[in-house]
Amino acid sequence: MSPSIDLASFIRDVPDFPRPGIVFKDITPLLASPAAMALAVEGLIEPFLDAGIERVCGVESRGFLFGAVAAVRLGAGFIPIRKPGKLPWKTASAEYELEYGCDRVEIHTDAIAPGQRVLMIDDLLATGGTMAAACELVRRLQGEIVAASFVMELSFLRGREKRLTEVPVHSLLKVDAE
Repeated sequence: MSPSIDLASFIRDVPDFPRPGIVFKDITPLLASPAAMALAVEGLIEPFLDAGIERVCGVESRGFLFGAVAAVRLGAGFIPIRKPGKLPWKTASAEYELEYGCDRVEIHTDAIAPGQRVLMIDDLLATGGTMAAACELVRRLQGEIVAASFVMELSFLRGREKRLTEVPVHSLLKVDAE
């Protein structure tokens, strides 16, 4: 990555959003900068340029922003992993736990052929539940997950260790404390 651009300076902390006690990591300043966005995408895919990636899965919704650009750069197809009811074709779904309940993600059942090499992308790794569910879907379709790549990791939440132990994880930025 270019030493002239500090990606962390493009992440804005928004206290008490979406509820009191949460510090939301806002990436919209990064998205507004063509240079920072390009650097982030290059950083997300750089370790995997020679890994034979055939599909990039982006997790709704900010994973779409980085994942689609990464797919084009890698010469791979892009696969959206969406919230329930958003995909128009036959889907497979996986449930995951949230702090206060459960949620699901879905993928088209014909999105990945058995054995295809897949790079998973999202903007943020927090507790790891969403990405773990997305990885479960790819495995069910018999895709081969090469890695999960994130713009930022909240390492103090230990999502990598708790839920992504079977997936190599690559993060551009790590936040070590709340």
